[in-house]
Amino acid sequence: MPRDLNSHRLQDRTTEQISSSASPTQAGGVFAEHHYTVAEVAAMWNLSKDAVRRMFQDESGVLVLGGRSSGRKRRYTTLRIPQSVLERVHRKYSLYCQ
Repeated sequence: MPRDLNSHRLQDRTTEQISSSASPTQAGGVFAEHHYTVAEVAAMWNLSKDAVRRMFQDESGVLVLGGRSSGRKRRYTTLRIPQSVLERVHRKYSLYCQ
């Protein structure tokens, strides 16, 4: 059997195992939903990237990727914002406008 076909079948079996044995969140929830970049959210909401970073930096569920800074070096972090967190924050800020 060609290698690509074997790897495709293995992937299908792994997906079936995850779907049948994992909780709903693991099987299709947070892992499967779209994760937005800061730039994408800034463009959608017509805000600056800095404003988006401030809004989401302490929100639970946001993926914060990056290392610790050492000495005088600037700390570089990357945020990935899941769709569910984006919607929750939008609702939170929408309440202030009502």
